[in-house]
Amino acid sequence: MASNNLPRGLSGIAGEYFVAGELSRLGYIASITLRNTKGIDILVSNATATRQIAIQVKTNQGSRPEWVLNKEAENFYADNLFYVFVNLKKPEERPDFYIVPSKFVADFVMTDHQEWLETPGKKGQDHKDNPVRQFRNPKQFLERWDLLGL
Repeated sequence: MASNNLPRGLSGIAGEYFVAGELSRLGYIASITLRNTKGIDILVSNATATRQIAIQVKTNQGSRPEWVLNKEAENFYADNLFYVFVNLKKPEERPDFYIVPSKFVADFVMTDHQEWLETPGKKGQDHKDNPVRQFRNPKQFLERWDLLGL
């Protein structure tokens, strides 16, 4: 492959497998869901099956810790739902994992998008509403597997 970047579909799948592998390495039971499971990529439980959670995986391949979401993320949250944002690096490097409660993501993307709408564009023009949302700079969530509460 001439480039280090994978096609978008493959990078998403790679991210899911990296997360499932890391969860397994940490001693949890991780099952990747079928493609038709809306909003949940991995179901996870502790080894005694006394606690279960759902994970939505988002993967990027850039140097910036930012990911594109859609408007639905503003209302997609539950106490047992988490996002794991994966930043794929060079093939020989371990990815970065950001473990974020879904409510935090929902609040962030809603507030961030509203601020973007209220801020004039480069030429002073109004921004037009659209379904694109961004999640970025989650430094405080790097490797925070403990937040899963498993």
